[in-house]
Amino acid sequence: MPETDRDDSLALLFLCCHPALSSPSRVALTLRAVGGLTTTQIAAAFLVPEATMAQRISRAKQTVKNSGLRFAVPEGDAATARLAEVQHVLYLVFNEGYTAAGGADLTAPELSAEAIRLARLLHRLVPDDCETAGLLALMLLTEARRPARTGPGGDLVPLAEQDRTRWNRALVEEGTELIGRTLPRGRVGPYQLQAAVAAVHDEAESVGDTDWPQVLALYELLERVEPNPVATLNKAVAVAMVHGPAAGLGVLDELAGDPRVAAHHRLAATRGHLLELLGRDAAAADAFRAAARGTASAPERRHLEGRAARLTPARQPAAGA
Repeated sequence: MPETDRDDSLALLFLCCHPALSSPSRVALTLRAVGGLTTTQIAAAFLVPEATMAQRISRAKQTVKNSGLRFAVPEGDAATARLAEVQHVLYLVFNEGYTAAGGADLTAPELSAEAIRLARLLHRLVPDDCETAGLLALMLLTEARRPARTGPGGDLVPLAEQDRTRWNRALVEEGTELIGRTLPRGRVGPYQLQAAVAAVHDEAESVGDTDWPQVLALYELLERVEPNPVATLNKAVAVAMVHGPAAGLGVLDELAGDPRVAAHHRLAATRGHLLELLGRDAAAADAFRAAARGTASAPERRHLEGRAARLTPARQPAAGA
């Protein structure tokens, strides 16, 4: 990496991902020190209690302070050893910027912009690493939709209702080109697969034109490469689009006993969406209301409450009123 391309943020990023720290501590400290996220935001990203995350960050800071770790971008094997943690940190920072865990605004664009900036620097540092390229492509393809994600009042606009002419086509083209030349090069990892899913969505002119069988196949492969409940939750929607909403609900039922997502608002929101597709309006409204209670994001809450209200029959006035 040329000297002129070096960046203090990247050096701090690698410092926070030093092997002297445990894996959870590396990610948490970097989100705090480099990404600028609050302890509450980080805890939400990890699906753990805030007190647990506060202790994790405090211990990580003390370890760095006592170790005398060198502030510099590592090279060679040292950089390779820390690369996966650095990638994971940037992924979480971007996600928090694209959909904030809480607050009055749906997004925090400065966080996503910083994650993309650092991902570009990281890609320049390790241009042959396929997962770094996949991560950058995923960010670009996702960020491209930001202009259409909110309405005039800042309210959430779901993917199915977005005006796709407002998507940033330059970012779509850059991300698609990057993942297109990365996928055939070597072992496929989770960031590359998620980027491939994003590319399928971004290349479709509408939800109906989306190649849902391909999306489903990519999520099934992602589950095999890196099993996690969020991938399964996303797969449920693809299953519903290919095999029907009842099949999608069957996938959600498998997640109901997973403590990592059982109480997460996205599980309830997805259940509400699939129940609505089945015409089970009362149950769908209940699910949307449960999802609204579970999110700390005001725009998400308004959106979910609005969906519940549209499915709830208006009360008739009493006789003689």
